[in-house]
Amino acid sequence: MNDQTMKTLTIGTRTSQLALWQTNYVSQLLQNVWPELACQQAPFVTQGDKTLDKPLPQIGGKGLFTAELEESLREGRIDLAVHSLKDLPVENAPGLTVGAIIGRADVRDALVAKNGWTLDTLPAAAVVGTSSLRRQAQLLRARPDLQVRSIRGNVETRIRKALHEEYDATILAAAGVTRLELSGHVTQWLPLAVMLPAPGQGALAVQCRADDAATLHLLAAVDQADVRRAVTAERSFLHHLGGGCAVPVAAYAVYQDGRLALDAFVGSPDGQRRIRVQGTGENAWELGAHLAQTAVSQGAMEILTHV
Repeated sequence: MNDQTMKTLTIGTRTSQLALWQTNYVSQLLQNVWPELACQQAPFVTQGDKTLDKPLPQIGGKGLFTAELEESLREGRIDLAVHSLKDLPVENAPGLTVGAIIGRADVRDALVAKNGWTLDTLPAAAVVGTSSLRRQAQLLRARPDLQVRSIRGNVETRIRKALHEEYDATILAAAGVTRLELSGHVTQWLPLAVMLPAPGQGALAVQCRADDAATLHLLAAVDQADVRRAVTAERSFLHHLGGGCAVPVAAYAVYQDGRLALDAFVGSPDGQRRIRVQGTGENAWELGAHLAQTAVSQGAMEILTHV
């Protein structure tokens, strides 16, 4: 693509500080590679952003954060949408594709708690805010005495609720906390042995129309192949369990020297049942499928059916 054919890309974004950070990051990456490219933003308030009084699994999961953006993409009102990959369903929405996966940050979860408490030092029966069944399952596995209550809102809101309101603590993705320069509030970075991340956590997905060859060409220059391989294994594990974004499933893959190592988890929301599987392979999709099959043979579907 030469400079004469460069265009202005309209990027749809949610209006939270984190979504805006992510959109600006993607714009900058694209403009570093394509200096003649212009990027403009189109703000969206999604159904998920509006419905703050109910837990996510109750109102339909994280697809509620993407539907309006996807509709605008299909209608041609925007050219790109930037998402946290963990919020994006595994199956491509009709007519759309993920043109680039980029920018994987720290994949861990972070604890923000009153009084500098860590997972070990939280008082008995302390109230921890999370709307994630994945986090709840692993949290109660480590500390069955804790009380888990749904918490909604953006990163800043959840930190405020944990430090100054009715919760004693909350758990957030480390990537979002660090991107917003709020790491000073973190009382513990939770180790992967205790809290495996959501499939795709820490990575950004740039969605566009599947038939938009010009935009796909622009995005190909910033796509990070090694990150794509790792998150494909994680998302394959989720897909082959038939799970959406709101199930108690975790997965983390590392790509090194041509091979993938995948660590994955399925657990009951009460923390009582836990399946953890590990494996290595070269083909990301097949590795995820194989470990999902292993998890199923150990009773994963029984756990997920009850959820």
